[in-house]
Amino acid sequence: MRKILNIFSLLFHASTYRKLKDKWEIKSNFQLIIILIVFAITGSTSAAISGPTIDFLFGEIEMNGFLKFILQLVVIMPIYQVLLLFFGLVFFQFNFFFKFVKKFLKLFGLGFLFRD
Repeated sequence: MRKILNIFSLLFHASTYRKLKDKWEIKSNFQLIIILIVFAITGSTSAAISGPTIDFLFGEIEMNGFLKFILQLVVIMPIYQVLLLFFGLVFFQFNFFFKFVKKFLKLFGLGFLFRD
């Protein structure tokens, strides 16, 4: 039974990776791995700096946990985009992440920042 689950898991992941490669128009598995690493590093970095950033901007005030969560989202979104471009540049995937950030900002109505 365990072998069947392992085979199913392997096929599921291979299918998911193939779909990502097609959606993002990526040619190689190596490029996909690099892109996933950049997403992981960016997410970890933004999560690590979100708390201290909120404390720096708003001080050590007592606030509702939900309000703090919303503030973290609002403050970290632009920082996350910049970090994504930075780490994309470091890992030689800047063009991919520039397109990704452009699409994300257009989703929030900020597409006017970029000329096509």
